[in-house]
Order: sequence, then C-alpha cells, then structure tokens
Amino acid sequence: MGGYGCRRTPSDPPPTPVALAYAQELPQGAVALQKVSPGDHPHFTPALTAANIDALRVAVNHSLDYLSRPGSRTVYPYLDVSHDRAVATLHAFREILSSRELLGDPNRLPRHIAERFDVYKSVGAPSQDGRAYTGKVLFTGYFTPTYEASLTRTPEFRWPLYRRPPDLPVGPGGETNGRYATRAEIEGGGRLAGHEIVWLRDRWEAYVVTVQGSARLRLRDGRILELGYAGHNGHDYASPAMEMVADGVIRKEDVRAETLRRYFRQHPQDMDKYLWHNPRTVFFTERPGGPFGSLNVPVTPMATIATDKKVYPPALPAFVRLTPDPRKGQRSPLGAAQQFMLDQDTGGAIRAAGRADLYTGVGDEAEKLAGEQLSEGELYYLVVKEHLVPQYLNRGAGANYSADSD
Repeated sequence: MGGYGCRRTPSDPPPTPVALAYAQELPQGAVALQKVSPGDHPHFTPALTAANIDALRVAVNHSLDYLSRPGSRTVYPYLDVSHDRAVATLHAFREILSSRELLGDPNRLPRHIAERFDVYKSVGAPSQDGRAYTGKVLFTGYFTPTYEASLTRTPEFRWPLYRRPPDLPVGPGGETNGRYATRAEIEGGGRLAGHEIVWLRDRWEAYVVTVQGSARLRLRDGRILELGYAGHNGHDYASPAMEMVADGVIRKEDVRAETLRRYFRQHPQDMDKYLWHNPRTVFFTERPGGPFGSLNVPVTPMATIATDKKVYPPALPAFVRLTPDPRKGQRSPLGAAQQFMLDQDTGGAIRAAGRADLYTGVGDEAEKLAGEQLSEGELYYLVVKEHLVPQYLNRGAGANYSADSD
C-alpha cells in the first residue's frame, strides 16, 4: 500500500504542517456555505450542561429579536434560505433546547437533525495550491474587557477612546462606507481631539478595546461605563503580532495577548510601530445592557460566534467542531470539543470563510480564555427543511423574544 519514496525514521522529527491561508477572502459574490448530505453530517452530540442550554436559549431569543426587525430582511435570502426560513429555523432549534429526550440521547439528536434540518458546511480556508477549499476554519476568541478609566484626561489616564466622528462616511444602513483616517492618523495626529468618550491608563488596554469592539469600564467614582460599537474607520485589520513575529521580536508559538502585553510594558517605544501597523480602529457609544454584537443584540458568552457577514448568514444556529493541531501551534481551553452557537457578531479582523471568533465573555477570565483560543476546526449551520417552515412560523407567531427569558 505504500510507495518507495523518502520515508521518515522514528528518530526524525515529524514534519510541521504548513498553516493554511485562513484569512484569504472569498471571490466577490461567493458565499461560505455548501449544503451537505446526511452522510456527511457531523455527529451532533455536544456535551451540554444546564448552563450551556440556558445560554443558548438566551442567544436564540436575541437572534429572533434581530430577525423581527425590518432591516434583517435585507440580508436574506442566503442561498436557498429565505428570511421566513431563518426565523422558522430558530423556533425549530428552540424545540431541541427544550427537549431533554433529544439532548440526552446521543443517537436520537443526530436523527432528529437529519430529519428536520438541512445542514450547511463552511468551505473554510483554501488549499495550498488554491484549487479547492479545505473545510477547515481557524477559531480564535474575543471578549469584553473590563479596565479602569476616567471621563477626563489626567496624568494617569491619558489614552483615549473616541466617539463616532461626524464626518465618518456612512451608507444608508449607518455602516462605514469608505475609508476614514487610519489609526496612526487618529492617535498620532490629533484628528479627533474633542471627540474622546473616555480615557484609559494603559495604551495597550486602549488598543485591545478598539479590537474587541466593546468594554465595561470602571470609572474613578465606582460606576461602570458600558461602551458599544459605533462604527469603524473603513480600513482592514492588520496583525501587529504577525509583524512582530516577522521582525523576530516574539515567536509565532508565543502569540497571545499576555505575551504582547508583557512585551509592550518592556518596550513601550515599539508601540507606535506595531500598534499603528494595524490601520483599523473602531468608535464607541454608551451602550448599557450589553455587550452588543454587530446585529445590535447582546452577545452571549460561549454561545455567540463572530464571522464575516459578507459571506455567512446572520443569526442562525451553528455547530462548531474544534480540532486543535499542536503541530501548528494551535491550542484551545476547550480542547477537542464541539458545541452549538449562534452567529450574532462580526469579527473586526475577520474577512474570510476560513475564520471565526468565539465570544468568551466579560473580564479577566474571559480575556485569558480568548487569548488561549487558537484552533482549527469545522463550522456547520442548521436550517430547518423548507416544508416545515409554516409549521414553525405558526408556533412562533405573536411571541416576543426581546427579553432574556424563555
């Protein structure tokens, strides 16, 4: 069965797999999902605790809230998924979350999904030769920071976050439509002086907030200021960490938030070079009751994912399979795991079918989890079968899902 090519002896180190181009964008107009037959379904048997189920129910309510708004109709149809079918899918998924029999039977749940849902799989990252797609997605983590802050500038608090500028070019939906000033021009040139919303004591923390897109900030009088996303400057994300790796100042296997934080504390003179390597930044507004995702509904820890909304359908239930490959320097605090989540946010650094972010929550522990999440895997979406749409729409008629209740 084998050939006579060059063969590795047991004493040789294993070959290091080449990382895929996870961030490579799909061609214009392409979508990220392909319908798969039941024989190609994953085995839908996640280990769901009561807390997981409660979180998913809350997340489903938020997705239904989003789909109840007129603006959500503009993003559908997606492939053969109409807006009504997306709404019916969430009601059908709620049925699963309410059934102890389905969730407790490792054989019954996969059968139920095959009978009532079509399953779509992400095409993932392209192959090395670019001739096909691998189905492999790189999952990173994101979180909501909790840092100290001040409403006024002081010698201690001198790193600002900015409100949305009045001259930001926006389209009909209020999203940025064109390029505005770069991060370097805003932070280094005083472009938005007078538009500061709050000041932080640590420059790295201020940078982190502009990447995460939301924050819960402890003010000096003890109050909590909740900031939410209010737009971006129209530039694509570029990774400071990868530039640092290219310069040899950190190792690729050490790329995580704590490594960068420690490096910049020791080398603050390098912050202009590396942080300004990322031209993208975001603007903020006060948003109590969040944190909110790009669908303008709250995100839920370990139940929300963020993807590229140009190629993925918003609000639908997804199924994530993590398969971290340590040979590629991958890791995950969840290990090799699989779980249901809801697609409810857009990643600021995500512009491709081969990337997705898992939302880990608020605060220091969530930051640690997000920093450790770097794992390859597969991404699937559930869509209720077309002939069942009227049945599930009727079940959900008249319900209000704007609150975090079941």
